[in-house]
Amino acid sequence: MKFISLQENLKKGLNIAGHVTSKNVNLPILNNILIKAAQGGIELISTNLEIGVNYKIGGRVEEEGEFTVDSRLITEYVNLLGSGEKVSVIQSEGDLGIECGNYKTKIKGESAKDFPLIPTIPEENGYTFIISDFKKALDSIVFAVSNSENRLELTGVLFSFYGSRLDLAATDSYRLAEKSLSIEGGEENSEEIKVIVPSKTVQELLRILNNFDNSEKADEIKIYLSENQILFTFDSVSLISRLINGHYPDYKQIIPTTSKTKALIKKTELIRAVKAAALFSKSGVNDIFLQFLKDKVIVSAFSGASGESLIKVESEIEGDDNEITINHRYLLDGLNNIDSEFVRVVVLNDNSPCLLKADKEDQYLYIVMPIKS
Repeated sequence: MKFISLQENLKKGLNIAGHVTSKNVNLPILNNILIKAAQGGIELISTNLEIGVNYKIGGRVEEEGEFTVDSRLITEYVNLLGSGEKVSVIQSEGDLGIECGNYKTKIKGESAKDFPLIPTIPEENGYTFIISDFKKALDSIVFAVSNSENRLELTGVLFSFYGSRLDLAATDSYRLAEKSLSIEGGEENSEEIKVIVPSKTVQELLRILNNFDNSEKADEIKIYLSENQILFTFDSVSLISRLINGHYPDYKQIIPTTSKTKALIKKTELIRAVKAAALFSKSGVNDIFLQFLKDKVIVSAFSGASGESLIKVESEIEGDDNEITINHRYLLDGLNNIDSEFVRVVVLNDNSPCLLKADKEDQYLYIVMPIKS
């Protein structure tokens, strides 16, 4: 194998593809990145057996071939080479030679025949999204995924495809975030499909998307499904992942359909008040108290150890006076992901979920369970 590529191309490819490699005592080759050179281009491939990433870079291939080397080592070395310079990569027997300007090295590696096969999914009947919208949607819900392995299905994000719409949902049983997204060219009456995507996959996808700025040529991302795999493709990236087997709870049942109190509050003022009250919440409980009165919301907290705080926030209130005790961290997570100057807070009573939505846009909702006395 022999090829030449620009340092910035190789650097970006290694940083993107190499991240999923894992320390594996039983299968050390998973520490490696697979480099393939063919007339069709240069591919950088990595996997941890749960997620596989393939990234294609530009370059001139002089001899076709494939080889694997330690991902961390080659990435750190290439990162140190001069930007804008050409990097020559030559494989001979058990080594991968790299030359760039005054730099010359050989990295020990392993044959590509021992590298695990990456599953493939036919790229047909996929779903297309605008990258910026898709990334923003994932960012707004992935934080609500459960970290506990007790209920494996809750450690993933639910993708519900409804013809022309995708609903993304995440919950850890204490709060729930849902975001709806339009499918480009989707058909209104297509078959409904639901899959659970591991949160690690979503986080890795977001990490890769963050490596692409607005000047990149790709503005669409495509999703393809098989029985137990999901494939994301955009620009020169392909990311494939296993799906979580399990039945996701019917979260629609807990979305409040009735209320006694609705408050319209300026989001920045509510966030400021919650942060101030949070300084006096009980450690480990993170409780703050919200009172909904005629024309204001009172945000307060009390701790025997630190003291107390009470903040009045002007608000438009519809319905009855009401109150609820809530986890301030969960509340702030929701508020920070509502893209609106004003937020609507909907409350039934102190034993029912509290619903947060944007003032006008109804594609995002967030629910927090109350802290019961």
